[in-house]
Amino acid sequence: MDINQLEVLVTVAREKSFSRAAEALNRTQPAVSQAIRRLEEDVGEKLFDRSSKDGTLTFAGEVLLEHAEAMLALRTNARNAIRELKGLRRGKVTISANEHTVFFLLPVIEEFLKLHPTIKIEVQRGVASRIPKQITAREVELGVISFSPEDASLVSVPIVTDDLVMIVSPDHPLAGRGTVSIKDVADENFIAHNAPSPYRRRVIEAFAKHRIELQISVELPSLEAIKLLVMKNAGAALVPRLAARAEIENGRLAELNIRELQLTRELNIVYRRNSKLSHAAEAFLNAARSLSSKAQEK
Repeated sequence: MDINQLEVLVTVAREKSFSRAAEALNRTQPAVSQAIRRLEEDVGEKLFDRSSKDGTLTFAGEVLLEHAEAMLALRTNARNAIRELKGLRRGKVTISANEHTVFFLLPVIEEFLKLHPTIKIEVQRGVASRIPKQITAREVELGVISFSPEDASLVSVPIVTDDLVMIVSPDHPLAGRGTVSIKDVADENFIAHNAPSPYRRRVIEAFAKHRIELQISVELPSLEAIKLLVMKNAGAALVPRLAARAEIENGRLAELNIRELQLTRELNIVYRRNSKLSHAAEAFLNAARSLSSKAQEK
């Protein structure tokens, strides 16, 4: 049996007439009768009482009708669900980002939810080096990383740039200086993230180039913990500006730029090249591009 035969069964039962069912389905009466005969052959039972002129169902017909109506309802629900996905009334975006790049996502999420409040956003915490593999393995649709992956099966879309800045407590002697030299911070105790990264290596190399030892007094596994300790004036830290933007803007942290240490990274959204993005993921990518364009215009 197929779904079209079941639709004929439901229509004949509802119209209580083969002829009226044919009109409702825009088919000929012989075509309707043939569909019912094939359905009866499939199930091995008569479905309509042919002695009746009002399309009376047999017991087997009543049993099958109940299941046919349920299957047609499922088809309708499936079609509606697909339309809702396309119309961005439902759906989900899955994204992988690490502790640094997730801060870039916050304004994008805010913008996206204004436009599509019924779409669920699921951000998984990933390791930067593994995020491309998560995407190719279809564990997530989108990833946010600070490098362009070498994998040719991935598309990398540059969205925004982010600078490495030094943060200190507003009570720190250097707070308010704006720009300092690397010699000005030679005696500072730094609080660092304990995850290895290319940027940490470049910072160490920059200090070594100027014959200054980078004094790391505390290593922590969390950016939030680092910022809290800096607020308590327990040391300084070098962090991506996006990760501390809110605290800098509300005055809980002060930002310094080290003249000899200008590190800028480009954040990219990556996704599978030969795979159609979901409507929700496509809309999220467009929201990120739009926000990036607005920021550049400013």
